[in-house]
Amino acid sequence: MSEIDDRNEHDADLSDTDLGDTDDRAPSPQQAAQAPEQPGLAQEGSEPAPHDPFAGWPAAESAAVIEETPADVSVEHVRGEIEVPEGYTVLEGTPLGKQRSVGIVVSRFNGGVTTRMLKSAIDALSEAGVAQDGITVMPVPGAFELPLAAMALAKTRRYACIVALGAVVRGETPHFDYVAGECASGLQLAAIETGVPVAFGVLTVENVEQAEARIGKGADAARSALEMADLFARLRASARS
Repeated sequence: MSEIDDRNEHDADLSDTDLGDTDDRAPSPQQAAQAPEQPGLAQEGSEPAPHDPFAGWPAAESAAVIEETPADVSVEHVRGEIEVPEGYTVLEGTPLGKQRSVGIVVSRFNGGVTTRMLKSAIDALSEAGVAQDGITVMPVPGAFELPLAAMALAKTRRYACIVALGAVVRGETPHFDYVAGECASGLQLAAIETGVPVAFGVLTVENVEQAEARIGKGADAARSALEMADLFARLRASARS
């Protein structure tokens, strides 16, 4: 037999054995038992794994639904109301703080104003039932640093919501517009990327007198943060039921 014929015969043996065994041979019982289950795929005879619509937004431990809602708690802590026609499903949160952890980022710039806003926010959280050890305060240099600090707190997954407090006063240069705009968009981005509610308690005013007249916005931001945390908890529960 020539060298070419011998090579062709050897190739034919490979195609009839090795390659065929690779494609058609069924796994042995031992191999099947050792094969790892593929995540996300239901095994034969089992229930399909439920889809978690919030897998990318894991909630903090303190973001669970608060079942016992006091009768005197209302969402009407800010101006405005909406009437929903009868017969529709309504998901609405309430500014409850019991068993919740809240992070506060506050600007040291214009501290004469932001210190009082911080006290206003803490008082509102305490009235809503948030324990003192459930509140973490993170001071930062100015309003421009608030978004990064808010995102850092949110990514720890320790807090059900974040409250951002600051005061940007217009001066004689365009600095005000850049800081105020970037602060607002940055805080929104922190909330969108993490799924943790971030309340906007940053004053953008013409002068210090206007800021001092709006100290109570700290409390408004705190209650809004709690309402959104409760709303998100109820949305998660309804999506998984």
